[in-house]
Order: sequence, then C-alpha cells, then structure tokens
Amino acid sequence: MKKTNKSTKSILFVLMLTLLAPALVIAAGTKEASGVEGTETAMPEGKTKSAKYIFLFIGDGMGLPQLNAAEAYLKAQRSSDAGIEKMNFSDFPAQGLTTTYSSNAFITDSAAAATAIACGYKTASGIISMDESKEKKYPTIAEMAKKAGMKVGILSSVNLDHATPACFYAHEPTRNNYYNINIQLAESSFDYYGGGMVRTSKTPEGEKTAHDVMKERGWQIASTREELNSLVPGKQAYAYNHGFAFNALDYTIDQESDDISLAEFTAKGIELLDNPNGFFMMIEGGKIDWACHANDAVSSIFDTFAFADAVQEAIDFYTDHPDETLIIVTGDHECGGLTLGFAGTKYSSAFDKLAEQKYSFEYFNNYVLASFKKENPNGTFSQIRSTIEEGFGLRDLSDYELSRLQSSFKESMLAKKDRSKNDQTYLIYGGYEPLTVTITHLLNQRAGLAWTSYSHTGIPVPTFALGVGAEQFNGYFDNTDIFKYMKAVMPLSAAVAMSK
Repeated sequence: MKKTNKSTKSILFVLMLTLLAPALVIAAGTKEASGVEGTETAMPEGKTKSAKYIFLFIGDGMGLPQLNAAEAYLKAQRSSDAGIEKMNFSDFPAQGLTTTYSSNAFITDSAAAATAIACGYKTASGIISMDESKEKKYPTIAEMAKKAGMKVGILSSVNLDHATPACFYAHEPTRNNYYNINIQLAESSFDYYGGGMVRTSKTPEGEKTAHDVMKERGWQIASTREELNSLVPGKQAYAYNHGFAFNALDYTIDQESDDISLAEFTAKGIELLDNPNGFFMMIEGGKIDWACHANDAVSSIFDTFAFADAVQEAIDFYTDHPDETLIIVTGDHECGGLTLGFAGTKYSSAFDKLAEQKYSFEYFNNYVLASFKKENPNGTFSQIRSTIEEGFGLRDLSDYELSRLQSSFKESMLAKKDRSKNDQTYLIYGGYEPLTVTITHLLNQRAGLAWTSYSHTGIPVPTFALGVGAEQFNGYFDNTDIFKYMKAVMPLSAAVAMSK
C-alpha cells in the first residue's frame, strides 16, 4: 500500500508547554522570529495591523499528547536517541494553552468547541452555532469575513457536514441534523469547500440532495484530482474525495496515490481564494479525532503528519505575504486521554515499534477482519495470528498479550447482537471491534503509550500562531478568545464588526 509523504519542515522555536500544571504560565509578548524570514510577533504600539489572509487550522482531538506522540515517532524513525522532532507549527513564535469546556460540560464535544472558536460564545454540547436555548443564531467569523468582502473556504478531512466545519457556515439546534446542515452548505455564499463528502445519504425521501442543489446553483464540483486541478476562481467550488468508510478521506496511513490529501485541498484553496480583498480559510484535521476515539495511536500520528503538511502550504504562502497573513493552529479538544507512558513499560519508551503497524483500525476492520469472518465463520485465532503479526508486528506474545487477543477474537467472531454489553466490556473495547482495539492497545502499550477513554477529555489544548497579530495567542486563554483574536485583526467593516 502506498503512503503519502509524511515529511514536515522545522522552524526554530522551542515548544515548552506543561499540560497538567495548573499554575502554568506561558510568557507573553514579543518572541524571537521564527525560521521563516520576515516574521515578527509584536505589533507596533498604537498601531493595529489587519490580516488580509487568515488561516485557521483545527486539529480535531489534537491535544499535546497527540502532537508529542507524532514528534516522538518522527524522532524514533531517524535516531535511537530519546527526544522529539518537531512539527512545523510547533516552532511558531506565539504559543499558548486553550481551555475547551462547553457551557454545560467540562468535557466538550466538537460542536460546542467549534461554536466557541467560530462565534466567540459558549454553548451546550451538540449545538451548531446557536445559543443554549436553540433560538438565537450566532454569527460566525467566516460569515463576517464574507460580509466584509473576503473570500471564504472551509476544508476538512472528515465529512464537510460534520460538527467542526458545520459551525462555520450552519446554525442548527443539533449536530445530527445532517440534511439541514448540508443544505445550508449548498445554499451558502462561501467560495470553496474541500475534503470529505457531505452525507447525501441523509436526504429525506423526495427531497433534493445537497449535490442536486449545488448543481442547480452552478457550483463547480470535483471528486478526483484531475477535476480538482481543473477548478477555477470566480465560481463556487466543492471538491471531495470520499474514502471507503463514512465518506470521509481515508486515514493517511491507508491512502494510495489517487487519494487527494488535505494539503492538496489546502493548496487548491489558496489558488481559488486569493484575491485583492483577502480570504479566510478554516482547515480541519478531523481524522486525528476519529483515530483517537478508536485508540489507534499510529493512525492519529499519520493524520497529524498530514495536518502538518497542510499547514506547510499556509507557511509557504506566508513567506510571500508575511505582513498580511495570520496562521493559527489549535485543537478543539483532546481525545482518548492519550498519554506518553504506560504502567507496564514504566520509564521505558519504544516509539519505533509503532512503525510495525501497516494500516488503520478501520482498514483492518473492513478489509481484513471482515473478509476473514466471511471466509472462516468458525475460524480460530491461530488462523489469523500471522496476519496480525504482519500487519501490526505483534510477535513473541507474552501470556498476557496472547490471552487478551484470544478473548477479544472470540468476542469479535460473535454476531454483534450476541456480544457482551456490560460495563466491563465497554471499558475493555469501548464499543469498537474487540479484536481490533485490543491489537492497537497492545501495540501502543509496547511502545509506551496508553489511553484512558474512548471519548474526549477536558484538558487544555495547545494553540500556535504565526504572522499578523500572532502575539495575542501567547498565554493561557479560552477557546472563545480565539474568535476575539481573529476578529481583532480581520479587516471588517464597522457594520459587520457591530454584529458581534
């Protein structure tokens, strides 16, 4: 299976954040220029600069553990020495920690988190850019940008009607109103949408799909690289490249040469959106989150690399427009309770072992395990053991590991209706395919990684910024402040600014 390029470029700044220390303070103010020529973080006193071009990157589920795991993996592939090799955005000159709680829960969901970032307001989990009463619609930073004459693009590696991207163009009392959301996308005035396909399967019988509406309105629609490359500025564009599961992009570790990467969607967005009035573009690395829900560290790491590759497209643009561009990179929440440390490995780590994994949990479920069960309805663990060894490197099993794999194999061979549904089973498997999640758990533990949840957690996430107004993002702040900081440098008209 072919893999995409995971290379990331380093700039020159030191990431020193401690996630669990409540007294943490990150130094604010002017910092050294990054390795990108012309970078300055402080605005002259008494003068407010505007950012003509604003990139907002959201790593869904990306907390410090996800970022640090990716950096540790990179180091382990290139050296036997302990340490990390930093992501490009880890070296941005402005860095902070961001709280993520929603209005009704310490542990947020993506809808409330994205509403906070897009609109500057807390709301209850599950709500898309509306207040808790589900009556008031909050204007989004993307809508404000459009009203101010900027072009707007919304990108994601998951479905474009998923919670995070939806919060920038839609207003719904529940994130589950997929049809309403994707129709709002089709009827919006935004210029470019790229990434995972909207869920046309949610269209009620007798109604037009979002694709139908877009075609009627004259949108350019692309679903291949050739079609993506043929898109031209001046007409609304929707580009998608759905994967084998859930119509999102395939996990990066599973992608082949004809798959369009998040970086390619981003590069095309720059081409389509660049104009004298500037643009706002939100780019979500959504499959980081999905991998962490399933406790698949390797798939999360590879999608973090893909996310950094997309950020590199913005950095390259910044080098040509250093006095007009702001790049923000943040997470909406952490997912899975990932930690770089496991009781069984004590003070040891072996991140190089993660390279033994050849494909995602999703690929294994759909193409390996499903085929095995179909061909061997009464199969035994010994029949699939060599496949697991080859796909995940789980050789020389301990008695404990063998017992866990055999037990989970038996559970996976049962029809879903016949499987255990008690609390203990949930704690072990989290509702995922028992054999598959056991495999990723054991591999992660061998490397010295561990998980505490199949859901989100409430720890703060890192935020990084480069360019005009970046100094605002130093320190310890709330996710609603990201909206305020973006708005402060956006060239909005007075009328539009008054709408907040």
